[in-house]
Amino acid sequence: MDRSTLARRIVDVAQLTGTFTLRSGLTADTYFDKYQFEAEPSLLAAIADLMADRIPPDTEILAGLELGGVPIATALSLRTGLPVVFVRKEAKAYGTAKLAEGPSIEGKRVTVVEDVITTGGQVVLSTQDLRELGAKVDAVLCVIDREQGGAENMTELGVDFLPLFTRSELEAA
Repeated sequence: MDRSTLARRIVDVAQLTGTFTLRSGLTADTYFDKYQFEAEPSLLAAIADLMADRIPPDTEILAGLELGGVPIATALSLRTGLPVVFVRKEAKAYGTAKLAEGPSIEGKRVTVVEDVITTGGQVVLSTQDLRELGAKVDAVLCVIDREQGGAENMTELGVDFLPLFTRSELEAA
């Protein structure tokens, strides 16, 4: 599926209108229900196909953020052969008690994967957590940048911000 067709499909399947409160606390009249494109195998595969080219070449591990980044990172892992870790918002208090489930990230080049970024608040927190665990995080991939401060916050975090689409691009699709 080419980029313009994928953009139209994402809009058709996942764009909702109304009044929505976002994780950031901001209110929006347009909302992208990420679970609609993540749960559709053909769309998820097409997203992974196009996002794979955006992964920095020195990436050793993909990090899918709980919850929406996990299916995207898994699809990218299947597409590229790169291992993936699943990053919780906080370490669980039982079992392995890990924040990042999967292979060791210590000393590894890790690219963070998220679905939709508004301000990037959770990405900032998770990236800081991954760095504290010894990961070298220099890039963040996402499917949609809502263009509400995420790019600026990624710059402050010191990472390359690599959205597949911006909200403006999808609205023009």
